[in-house]
Amino acid sequence: MKGYTLIVAEKPSAARRIAEALDVKNKPELRKDGGVSYFVVDRGRKIVVVSAIGHLYTVTQQGGKKTRYPVFDFTWAPRHLVEKGAGKVKAHIETISKLALEADTFIDACDFDVEGNLIGYNILKYACGKAEVAKRMKYSTLTSSDLVEAYENVLPMLDFSLIEAGRTRHEVDWLYGINLSRALTGAVKHTCGRYVSLSTGRVQGPTLRFLVQREEDILCFVPTPFWTVKAEVEVDGRVYEAKYEKRTVECKAEAVEIVEACQGRSGKISKVERRIVSQSPPVPFDLGALQREAYRLFGFSPKRTTDLAEHLYLDALISYPRTSSQKLPPSINYRFILHSLAQQTKYEKPCLELLRLEELKPHEGKKIDPAHPAVYPTGNRPKRKLNRAQGKLLELIVKRFLALFGDPARRERTRIEIHLDDHLFFLSGSKVLKEGWMKFYKPYVHFDEFELPSVRVGEDVVVKKVTFDECFTKPPPRYNSGSLLKRMEEESIGTKATRAEIIQTLQKRKYISAKNIQVTTLGFSLTEILEKYASTIVSVQLTRELEEKMRSIQDGEEERESVLAEAISQLKPVLAELRRREGTVGKTLNMAVQQSMLEERTVGTCSKCKSQLMILHSRKTGKRFVGCTGYFKGICKTSFPLPQQGLIKPNRKSCLSCGSPIVTLIRRRRKPWRFCINPNCPKKRKREQAIEL
Repeated sequence: MKGYTLIVAEKPSAARRIAEALDVKNKPELRKDGGVSYFVVDRGRKIVVVSAIGHLYTVTQQGGKKTRYPVFDFTWAPRHLVEKGAGKVKAHIETISKLALEADTFIDACDFDVEGNLIGYNILKYACGKAEVAKRMKYSTLTSSDLVEAYENVLPMLDFSLIEAGRTRHEVDWLYGINLSRALTGAVKHTCGRYVSLSTGRVQGPTLRFLVQREEDILCFVPTPFWTVKAEVEVDGRVYEAKYEKRTVECKAEAVEIVEACQGRSGKISKVERRIVSQSPPVPFDLGALQREAYRLFGFSPKRTTDLAEHLYLDALISYPRTSSQKLPPSINYRFILHSLAQQTKYEKPCLELLRLEELKPHEGKKIDPAHPAVYPTGNRPKRKLNRAQGKLLELIVKRFLALFGDPARRERTRIEIHLDDHLFFLSGSKVLKEGWMKFYKPYVHFDEFELPSVRVGEDVVVKKVTFDECFTKPPPRYNSGSLLKRMEEESIGTKATRAEIIQTLQKRKYISAKNIQVTTLGFSLTEILEKYASTIVSVQLTRELEEKMRSIQDGEEERESVLAEAISQLKPVLAELRRREGTVGKTLNMAVQQSMLEERTVGTCSKCKSQLMILHSRKTGKRFVGCTGYFKGICKTSFPLPQQGLIKPNRKSCLSCGSPIVTLIRRRRKPWRFCINPNCPKKRKREQAIEL
């Protein structure tokens, strides 16, 4: 087999779909070499389709000890030579290199974004030695028609501007990450003799700072009292709660005065205002919007949404998800997609309604991505049974797509003003006049309706009573994954593909915890040190400027070498300062690590002696259990058994039945299990008795 076309895909499932689409019989021959699968395709000319498994090459240090810093000499190397657990990479590189020997045409068919371009380029450069002459397939879905079109209209060369941007991003991130992480980890090791893996970077630092600032705002918040006044009024035989014109009254004496002045008075309608509000359909999903909506509706983390969307894309059910576009060009063929979706019973009725429209024009947003359109369904029916989460996300994407073609929704908002002598109260209500796009997006959109009676100016109103309530101002809410993702987008730090991973890394490093994100002691200490000795690392401005420079590389306006030189010049003084302060940095971080370890093991307070209940291990058996720290003082012997398999995480909540702490058990391939640690909990006893009956 000589003189064939070698196509390199990013993932095995993508390689299979490309091979099936291009083969004249849609049945390519599957072969294996060294455990790596590839496909031989008959399309008049022989084609071989082989896949990578994501990045096969990575940035690594060039020479010297692996613990020293600063280090600015780097090279690109196969991942299996750099990372543990990357053994499969070696076989893929060897197989691709063999297949390249007798190929005469090379095509990069990896995902068409910065990361995909870089993956394909590295393979074609290092494994094949043909990057300069390779061609490029560009597609946004893995449907057969799109893949055939991409092959027949193959681009004559790789997109080297995107590749340069991708290389630079990886290299700059490596320079920041490796040097700062070694500085922090080394400070603890040299000062306290303890090895703890610590990390930060040019995006991690500012992101953690957002969270710390919010946590500081919450901790320093002092509630301020205020009062609200309301009146119960009877209109047309029904009682309504009318609000006072001043939504907040800052002085209790003023609230008392208002109530006394209005009590026992009759009211008169002084104004009736009705206005029609038109609400346009939503815009198509880019990745960030999809992640936020999936978090709002289903509680999916950004990383989980990305992974689920990737599976749907590889199954040819949706377009490429890692996009920042809010545009859907007519070239995707709206009518074809709607016709295809109409073949599925649950989408038949809305699709047929839309197909009756003379013109299909989606409501679009402003954001543009030159690589891909917004996320949309392909119309294909799933060929395998989707799990529940995948099914939810697919339905959300389909219904969002349908909603784009709907008419604007129309709502009527009503405000009735009621005068009690010199004091003004008001009623507000709303009702939907026309659902428009909303009917296509149900149940993911809902507007509360509160219809007010039909009244006229001058009518009398019966006032039942007037009261006031004392309230207190609330601290700003903690970030969750969705709101943090939005903040990162607004500040232009990270990319659509990396923001979710940054949040996950902060959790993995134990800098943050919980769904409504809380910063741990370690996260606070790390940020404090960086602000004090390396303030540029937590600077949003620095990170934003670097992002802009990478976009300039992509546009051909900036050179990779100059960006790398600038990054190194900014790093050198920071690393020198961390070296000078190594003793202080090491001691501070060591104390924070110890405190964080205690926090991870503390499940609650002992009800008997008020000491701490902690996860402990028996010296005799090695088994874990929850024990009271009062035991070590000789004052308490309270203990509770624990499951021995899986990871136990404290919940910081108490059982409503017995008051004992609740913990979460996390096991592979099973749902997390939340349970009360008290085996004699009344709730558990009731459940056991019910089972016996």
